[in-house]
Amino acid sequence: MYAYCLFCETQRCKTVASLLEKRDSVVRAFSPQIINRQRKKGKNLDHSYDLLPGYVFFYLNEKLTDFSLFHGISGIVRRIGNSEDGYALVGGDFDFAMNLLEKNGVVGHVTVFKNGDTVVLADSLFNGCQGKITQIDLRKQRARVDYQFSGMDCFTWVAFDMLSKAPEEK
Repeated sequence: MYAYCLFCETQRCKTVASLLEKRDSVVRAFSPQIINRQRKKGKNLDHSYDLLPGYVFFYLNEKLTDFSLFHGISGIVRRIGNSEDGYALVGGDFDFAMNLLEKNGVVGHVTVFKNGDTVVLADSLFNGCQGKITQIDLRKQRARVDYQFSGMDCFTWVAFDMLSKAPEEK
Protein backbone atom coordinates (compact mmCIF):
# COMPACT_ATOMS: atom_id res chain seq x y z
CA MET A 1 0.00 0.00 0.00
CA TYR A 2 1.12 3.56 -0.72
CA ALA A 3 0.39 6.53 1.53
CA TYR A 4 0.14 10.14 0.35
CA CYS A 5 -0.48 13.49 1.96
CA LEU A 6 -1.91 16.73 0.62
CA PHE A 7 -1.79 20.21 2.07
CA CYS A 8 -5.20 21.83 1.62
CA GLU A 9 -7.11 24.94 2.53
CA THR A 10 -7.96 24.31 6.17
CA GLN A 11 -11.72 24.67 5.83
CA ARG A 12 -11.77 22.29 2.84
CA CYS A 13 -9.96 19.27 4.35
CA LYS A 14 -13.02 17.15 5.07
CA THR A 15 -14.50 17.95 1.65
CA VAL A 16 -11.25 17.10 -0.15
CA ALA A 17 -11.00 13.81 1.78
CA SER A 18 -14.62 12.96 0.99
CA LEU A 19 -14.20 13.66 -2.73
CA LEU A 20 -10.95 11.68 -2.89
CA GLU A 21 -12.55 8.71 -1.18
CA LYS A 22 -15.17 8.56 -3.96
CA ARG A 23 -12.44 7.96 -6.56
CA ASP A 24 -12.09 4.31 -7.63
CA SER A 25 -8.36 3.98 -7.01
CA VAL A 26 -8.42 5.49 -3.49
CA VAL A 27 -8.62 2.92 -0.69
CA ARG A 28 -9.11 5.45 2.13
CA ALA A 29 -8.86 9.23 2.60
CA PHE A 30 -9.30 11.37 5.71
CA SER A 31 -8.30 14.50 7.56
CA PRO A 32 -6.87 13.15 10.86
CA GLN A 33 -8.81 14.00 13.99
CA ILE A 34 -7.98 13.96 17.71
CA ILE A 35 -10.53 13.46 20.47
CA ASN A 36 -10.29 15.96 23.31
CA ARG A 37 -12.32 15.66 26.48
CA GLN A 38 -13.76 18.81 28.01
CA ARG A 39 -15.65 19.17 31.22
CA LYS A 40 -18.74 21.38 31.05
CA LYS A 41 -21.46 21.67 33.66
CA GLY A 42 -20.10 18.64 35.51
CA LYS A 43 -20.09 16.34 32.46
CA ASN A 44 -17.22 15.05 30.34
CA LEU A 45 -17.82 15.82 26.67
CA ASP A 46 -15.72 14.48 23.81
CA HIS A 47 -15.03 16.78 20.87
CA SER A 48 -13.02 15.99 17.77
CA TYR A 49 -10.57 18.50 16.35
CA ASP A 50 -8.15 18.46 13.44
CA LEU A 51 -4.96 16.71 14.49
CA LEU A 52 -3.04 18.37 11.64
CA PRO A 53 -5.11 21.27 10.32
CA GLY A 54 -4.76 21.55 6.56
CA TYR A 55 -3.57 17.99 5.88
CA VAL A 56 -5.37 15.13 4.14
CA PHE A 57 -3.96 11.60 3.97
CA PHE A 58 -4.98 9.13 1.29
CA TYR A 59 -4.00 5.58 0.47
CA LEU A 60 -3.70 3.65 -2.79
CA ASN A 61 -2.91 0.03 -3.59
CA GLU A 62 -0.74 1.09 -6.53
CA LYS A 63 1.78 3.89 -6.92
CA LEU A 64 0.23 7.19 -8.00
CA THR A 65 1.20 7.97 -11.58
CA ASP A 66 -1.92 9.70 -12.86
CA PHE A 67 -2.35 13.04 -11.11
CA SER A 68 -5.70 13.57 -12.83
CA LEU A 69 -7.02 11.99 -9.62
CA PHE A 70 -7.07 15.55 -8.25
CA HIS A 71 -8.96 17.16 -11.15
CA GLY A 72 -12.20 18.77 -10.10
CA ILE A 73 -11.25 18.96 -6.43
CA SER A 74 -10.80 22.53 -5.25
CA GLY A 75 -8.91 23.38 -2.09
CA ILE A 76 -5.74 21.36 -2.70
CA VAL A 77 -2.70 23.61 -2.25
CA ARG A 78 0.13 21.12 -2.88
CA ARG A 79 1.31 17.53 -2.57
CA ILE A 80 3.58 16.67 0.35
CA GLY A 81 6.72 14.65 -0.32
CA ASN A 82 9.40 14.37 -2.98
CA SER A 83 8.78 14.15 -6.70
CA GLU A 84 11.57 11.50 -6.88
CA ASP A 85 9.36 9.19 -4.78
CA GLY A 86 6.24 10.05 -6.79
CA TYR A 87 5.10 12.00 -3.70
CA ALA A 88 4.56 8.75 -1.78
CA LEU A 89 5.37 9.07 1.91
CA VAL A 90 8.51 7.19 2.96
CA GLY A 91 10.34 6.34 6.18
CA GLY A 92 8.93 7.77 9.39
CA ASP A 93 6.27 9.72 7.47
CA PHE A 94 4.99 6.47 5.95
CA ASP A 95 4.98 4.79 9.39
CA PHE A 96 3.03 7.73 10.84
CA ALA A 97 0.51 7.58 7.97
CA MET A 98 0.06 3.83 8.42
CA ASN A 99 -0.52 4.28 12.16
CA LEU A 100 -3.18 6.86 11.33
CA LEU A 101 -4.79 4.41 8.90
CA GLU A 102 -4.77 1.72 11.58
CA LYS A 103 -6.70 4.13 13.83
CA ASN A 104 -9.03 5.07 10.95
CA GLY A 105 -7.74 8.65 11.10
CA VAL A 106 -8.86 9.25 14.69
CA VAL A 107 -6.42 9.59 17.55
CA GLY A 108 -8.12 8.85 20.85
CA HIS A 109 -7.63 10.38 24.24
CA VAL A 110 -4.12 11.26 25.26
CA THR A 111 -3.03 9.75 28.56
CA VAL A 112 -2.99 12.39 31.25
CA PHE A 113 -1.04 11.95 34.46
CA LYS A 114 -1.78 13.50 37.84
CA ASN A 115 -0.27 13.45 41.30
CA GLY A 116 -0.88 10.14 43.04
CA ASP A 117 -1.10 8.06 39.84
CA THR A 118 0.67 4.72 39.96
CA VAL A 119 2.84 4.41 36.86
CA VAL A 120 5.28 2.02 35.24
CA LEU A 121 8.71 3.32 34.23
CA ALA A 122 8.94 2.15 30.62
CA ASP A 123 12.72 2.40 30.14
CA SER A 124 14.46 -1.00 30.23
CA LEU A 125 16.89 0.47 32.78
CA PHE A 126 14.07 0.45 35.35
CA ASN A 127 12.89 -3.03 34.31
CA GLY A 128 9.18 -2.14 34.51
CA CYS A 129 9.46 -0.67 38.01
CA GLN A 130 6.26 0.83 39.41
CA GLY A 131 6.07 4.06 41.34
CA LYS A 132 3.80 6.95 42.28
CA ILE A 133 3.79 10.40 40.74
CA THR A 134 4.42 12.98 43.47
CA GLN A 135 5.10 16.12 41.38
CA ILE A 136 4.43 17.23 37.81
CA ASP A 137 6.37 19.77 35.75
CA LEU A 138 4.07 20.58 32.82
CA ARG A 139 6.50 23.04 31.26
CA LYS A 140 9.20 20.36 30.94
CA GLN A 141 6.67 17.55 30.34
CA ARG A 142 8.02 15.37 33.15
CA ALA A 143 6.99 13.92 36.49
CA ARG A 144 8.73 13.04 39.73
CA VAL A 145 8.17 9.35 40.41
CA ASP A 146 8.80 7.88 43.87
CA TYR A 147 9.61 4.16 43.89
CA GLN A 148 11.26 1.46 45.98
CA PHE A 149 14.73 0.17 45.11
CA SER A 150 16.34 -2.53 47.23
CA GLY A 151 14.07 -1.63 50.15
CA MET A 152 14.94 2.06 49.99
CA ASP A 153 12.72 4.98 49.01
CA CYS A 154 14.03 6.63 45.81
CA PHE A 155 12.75 9.12 43.28
CA THR A 156 13.57 10.24 39.76
CA TRP A 157 12.29 12.80 37.27
CA VAL A 158 11.00 11.09 34.14
CA ALA A 159 9.63 12.43 30.84
CA PHE A 160 5.92 11.73 30.32
CA ASP A 161 6.66 9.59 27.24
CA MET A 162 8.70 7.23 29.46
CA LEU A 163 5.67 6.52 31.67
CA SER A 164 2.58 4.42 31.31
CA LYS A 165 -0.28 4.01 33.73
CA ALA A 166 0.00 0.89 35.85
CA PRO A 167 -2.78 -1.67 35.43
CA GLU A 168 -5.45 -1.14 38.05
CA GLU A 169 -5.46 -3.65 40.88
CA LYS A 170 -8.69 -5.49 41.53
